[in-house]
Amino acid sequence: MNEHKYTNRLIHETSPYLLQHAHNPVDWHPWGEEALSRARAEDKPIFLSVGYSACHWCHVMEHESFEDEETAALMNELFINIKVDREERPDLDAIYMDAVQAMTGQGGWPMSVWLTPDGKPFHGGTYYPKEPRYGMPGFQQVLRSVADAYRSRREQVDGQAERLTAMLRRTASLRADGGDLGDELLEEALGQMRQYFDEEDGGFGSQPKFPQPMTLDFALMQYRRRDDLDALYMAELTLEKMAHGGIYDQLGGGFHRYSVDAIWLVPHFEKMLYDNAQLLRTYLHAWQVTGRPLFRRVVEETIDYVLREMTAPGGGFFSTQDADSEGHEGKFFVWSQQEIEALLDPHTAAIFGDYFGVSARGNFEGKNILSVMRSVEQVAQRFQVGEETVKAAIARGRALLFEQREQRIKPARDEKILTEWNGLMIHALAECGVVLNRADALDAAVQAADFVLARMSQPDGRLYRSYKDGQARFNAYLEDYAAFIRSLIALYEATFDLRWLGEATRLTQLMFAQFHDPAGGFFQTGVDHEQLVARRKDFIDNATPSGNSLAAEALLRLAVLLDKPVYRDEAGRILLMMKDAMARQPTGFGRLLGVLDAYLAPSQEIAIVGRRDDPATQALLAEVRRRFLPHTIVALKEPEEESMLPLLKGRTLVDGKPAAYVCENYACKLPVTSVEALEKIL
Repeated sequence: MNEHKYTNRLIHETSPYLLQHAHNPVDWHPWGEEALSRARAEDKPIFLSVGYSACHWCHVMEHESFEDEETAALMNELFINIKVDREERPDLDAIYMDAVQAMTGQGGWPMSVWLTPDGKPFHGGTYYPKEPRYGMPGFQQVLRSVADAYRSRREQVDGQAERLTAMLRRTASLRADGGDLGDELLEEALGQMRQYFDEEDGGFGSQPKFPQPMTLDFALMQYRRRDDLDALYMAELTLEKMAHGGIYDQLGGGFHRYSVDAIWLVPHFEKMLYDNAQLLRTYLHAWQVTGRPLFRRVVEETIDYVLREMTAPGGGFFSTQDADSEGHEGKFFVWSQQEIEALLDPHTAAIFGDYFGVSARGNFEGKNILSVMRSVEQVAQRFQVGEETVKAAIARGRALLFEQREQRIKPARDEKILTEWNGLMIHALAECGVVLNRADALDAAVQAADFVLARMSQPDGRLYRSYKDGQARFNAYLEDYAAFIRSLIALYEATFDLRWLGEATRLTQLMFAQFHDPAGGFFQTGVDHEQLVARRKDFIDNATPSGNSLAAEALLRLAVLLDKPVYRDEAGRILLMMKDAMARQPTGFGRLLGVLDAYLAPSQEIAIVGRRDDPATQALLAEVRRRFLPHTIVALKEPEEESMLPLLKGRTLVDGKPAAYVCENYACKLPVTSVEALEKIL
């Protein structure tokens, strides 16, 4: 017997999100010519639903509406219904999210958009409840209203669709205007950031609060550039509050997606690979700047989380972990006071509960989200014990609760492997691995890069976007190429294996061939991509860096490593295209502002000559790597090696010892052979 009453076309997909909907009574199609042709043949509007597997409200809308036979019958009668995984198809997600934001002033997932049969949007929103509530109409009302407008007010619908489509095509015409790029842009952006900064709880704006690691990285760069203590304070306070809050998994490491409140206490419980990749680097940089043990501990624990929970057996990193388990949001992560007291001895439970704010009442639906409410010193004073006693009780409690939590039913995991997100994590683990001497992190980064090159490359060398269940799918987008290229550069600087730089060079040439616009910047989709209603250029750094930000950053580093000024020129054109927007809306251009900082700084290169396994060589490298030098390029060659890199040509040992050559724009100071001498130069 068939255990499912309904099965639709999504059953043939690999996306966990689409497969979640494969047994809905809705006659879902994946995006493709079959659905679009049917819409044209039947002259029916398209209902496009976009989401992702870890999205809580996507699950809610599915349960309320898409699993409901009455609602599904209405959808099937009135529309051609298409379901899209935003993580597989960022091109479709970006186009139609722009349209929804233009229509409603806001966006989010699940995204609900109605299109004409030729794919032009004319109505949209996000989550709709089944029945009217939250000041929103019921979903069935919306379905009937949209279908009626399409039938009886077609001219009005077509006019709206044309206007929105014209708006969507605007980014394609962006040009790099003339003008200068100067330090005043950085100062203006920092000034705007100060206006949005929460002086009490850190972060920018009110609730909900997102981590914004790119913006915090930019603040750290400004502290380094001009000793701006305000910039350091913004970054340090935010990172401390997040590390102590419920947005950070206090038992297992890693960060949840965002906080629904202003104090980082109650998270939206899904965990995303891209958030943790970016936060790894930001906390590492904060540790390099401040030396605070808290920041290093967060990095170490988050690495442990990624290697334990998010690493595929054959290499590569999974995409997300769900917010829900056993049908309840956050159930895996929260605790009752009684559960904690049953696991710990009374003294440990009391100290642990005081430190993490545990109460009988709880702070989330009668349960407790663990967050640091008092310092170790304060708890020690309250219990009249030594600080070491408190630390030991906290460590014991964390270990026992984590062990117990591992027996619970875990949230679902989306095991898609995405090139873009893997690029972000490879970069993070390569950098953290060499700075913190975490060989396991660097090994995981190398394995993931090998996986992408072996399993996610097409016969002609181009990349795929997604891999799942042994199948690689979808031509990669600009952000896939740019993120992966940037990660390969990071792997070269971590291992000095020229293979990675060779692959980065090859893929950069492909990136230009597929995505480059001679007028400036890069399109999101390749030259032979299916024709959509718009071919966008993406510049805004949202939850992930934009493709153009990543491309510009990679090009700046390659310009120095390969002595290719044309790459620097191209990065400058991208910056000029967003010159005014960056200064006005800095939290929307965090990564691109970091690129601007690099573009304006004198290029600093460090060439090291010595055997990789020589302790003296490693000591010189360690002196460089312990510092926050975000724009410094490091290259190394063995003494007898004839390197093709301009930075390394003619460099030799000094008196038979490993040597470091510190250069600015290829003009080098005298080489040094001791850590003390290198420290003085740096």
